[in-house]
Amino acid sequence: MADKSLKEIQKEVDDYISQFKEGYFSPLALMARMSEEVGELAREINHFYGEKPKKADEADNSVEMELGDILFLLSCFANSLGIDLTEAHDKVMHKFNTRDANRWTRKNIEP
Repeated sequence: MADKSLKEIQKEVDDYISQFKEGYFSPLALMARMSEEVGELAREINHFYGEKPKKADEADNSVEMELGDILFLLSCFANSLGIDLTEAHDKVMHKFNTRDANRWTRKNIEP
């Protein structure tokens, strides 16, 4: 499978959503759905890395699928609000590279 940029992912999600009359959910509904998906991710992390094994009758979800659901919803959220995720990412990375430039202990990288 080929690598996709955030812009391509956002377009793919928009193409999918645009085929339905209902379109994007409201920001509040998207936030609720995002919260649900983050909860499902937390449950999977707890099952995989924590001390709580799955019940025998529980669905066979995965961390990968839950992260995929979150990426889909994040794209829906951004698209519905006209936000370019690549630009948002660039702004956040600039913030971390300036504000937090000396916050963490850097690894010694030898040539």
